[in-house]
Amino acid sequence: MRLIISNEKQSASHASKEGNLWDIVCQDLRNSGIRPIAADRRFELLLRPLVYLQPAMKVVVIIPAAGLGTRMAPMPSAMTSGGKAVKAKKSQLSKQFTELAGTPILIHTLRKFAAVDAVSEIWIALRENEMEGFRERLHAEGKEILSKKIELVVGGEHRQQSVQHALSAVSAGPDDVVLVHDAVRPLVTAEIISDVIEAAKKYGAAIAGLPAVDTVKQVERTSEGAIIKSTIPRAGVVLAQTPQGFRYSVIKKAFDEAAADGFTGTDEASLVERAGQEVAVVMGSPRNIKITNPGDMELAEFYLRK
Repeated sequence: MRLIISNEKQSASHASKEGNLWDIVCQDLRNSGIRPIAADRRFELLLRPLVYLQPAMKVVVIIPAAGLGTRMAPMPSAMTSGGKAVKAKKSQLSKQFTELAGTPILIHTLRKFAAVDAVSEIWIALRENEMEGFRERLHAEGKEILSKKIELVVGGEHRQQSVQHALSAVSAGPDDVVLVHDAVRPLVTAEIISDVIEAAKKYGAAIAGLPAVDTVKQVERTSEGAIIKSTIPRAGVVLAQTPQGFRYSVIKKAFDEAAADGFTGTDEASLVERAGQEVAVVMGSPRNIKITNPGDMELAEFYLRK
């Protein structure tokens, strides 16, 4: 398309004056993206496509790390020769602060997310009495983690409350992505993190998971153990891992509804499923273990050395 601007013939008495004015107009038009295309002072308006700039999508990571880790019992080496447990002089550390190869598990976990370019900020939910000590350790041992925006919030009595506290403090748009990851899964890979982010963007909700390889039995608990009630086809079973990722609008709605109904789920995906949102699964890894007991520590140390 062209916009043609033509000047009418002017009388000789006004030629000089009009010429000067026209030169000024020409310069203004050139500055506006209009250029002369012919000697008779016709102009062509260069119509360029409009470019709409949208703010970049933000990826927020929430690490619930306020748990006590009661299943992390002392190692056998903590026993005396007589078989009696040695009384600890200090209160037992939360398992996320247990050292793995000389560094707290939580620091290992945070490093994995800080190394992913797409991650914008990381929120860590801690017990209030552990926040100051962790902040000092983070500054001492996690300088690379501080390249991201790091925020500490007070956690709750259980995981769901801790994530809820962080969600309430986060500022995010409806389509921003929120990842929730176990503090004690320090061996997650950048590939898994990126895959969950992309799937959450595409589907609204996604988790990392592994196909079941063992036969799965449904049982009824008894005072003496359990009785098998049925065998579940493992083709339809996935073992859930983290990170679990969601559009902010999806996870916020799910948590708000759960809080209103007094519902407590087993993980974030269970709340989102309950809210009617389908959750996609991307491939996790057998190495993406959750450190729950001392045996897991030995396995994590082995993987860390490889």
